Amino acid sequence: MRVIGAGFGRTGTMSLKAALEGLGFAPCYHMADVLSEPRRIYQWLDIAEGRSDDWDAVFEGYGACVDWPASAYWRELAAHYPQAKVVLSVRDPDRWYDSMQATIFKQAKRVDSGAGRLAAKVMFRLSGDMEAYTRMTSTIVGQGVFAGETADRAYLTKVFNDHVEAVKQAIPAERLLVFNVKEGWEPLCRFLDVPVPGEPFPRVNDSADFNRLVRKTMFRFLTHRSSAPRP
Repeated sequence: MRVIGAGFGRTGTMSLKAALEGLGFAPCYHMADVLSEPRRIYQWLDIAEGRSDDWDAVFEGYGACVDWPASAYWRELAAHYPQAKVVLSVRDPDRWYDSMQATIFKQAKRVDSGAGRLAAKVMFRLSGDMEAYTRMTSTIVGQGVFAGETADRAYLTKVFNDHVEAVKQAIPAERLLVFNVKEGWEPLCRFLDVPVPGEPFPRVNDSADFNRLVRKTMFRFLTHRSSAPRP
C-alpha cells in the first residue's frame, strides 16, 4: 500500500482512483471493487463487527485505496502502512452535502421508507450479499461516520469539516496532501514525486453515474449467487 485516501465518498474519489492508477499506483481500491467482488463485502463486515483487522488480506495486490469503506479506517491504515502517503480528497462542504443527498443518502431514504423496508426484506431473502452489503455500509458509514443522521445539513457538513481537521491534525504535513480534484495533476504529481501526464485529469462518477452503478449492482446481487462465507 503506497497511497491511502482519507477523504469521504463523493469528494471525487472515483476520479482520484483513475488518476492514481494512471500514475502507477495500481490497482487502487474503491467501493466499486467491493461491489464488483461480493466476497469483499464479508471482509469489511468482519472488520466492522470486530472479527478481523487483517488489512494485508483486504488490500492484497493493491497499491492504493480511496473512498469508503477504506477511508473510514484512515487512522488504522496510516498506522499499519507507515510508509504510505495520505491523500485527503476534499470539496466544498455544501456541494458535498448536495451530492450525498442525490446519491448515497437518496438510496438510504428509499430503504428507510415503509415500502422500502418491505422491498428490502424481500430482496435480502433473495440475496445474502445484498443484506450483508447493506449491513456493512450501515455499520461503517451510516452509523460509524454519520451516527445515523442523513438529512441535517448543518450536522453533516460539520462532520465533514471535523473529519478534514482530524486528518490534518493527525497526519504529518510532509505525509499529507489535502487535494481537490479540480486542482488537476500538478499538486498530486508533485506530492507523489511522479511526472505530470500529458492527458487531462480524469473526471468520472457524477451523480447519474453513481445511480446507474447502484442499479446495476442491485441487479447483479439478485441474479448471481455468491459463494462467499456468511458470518
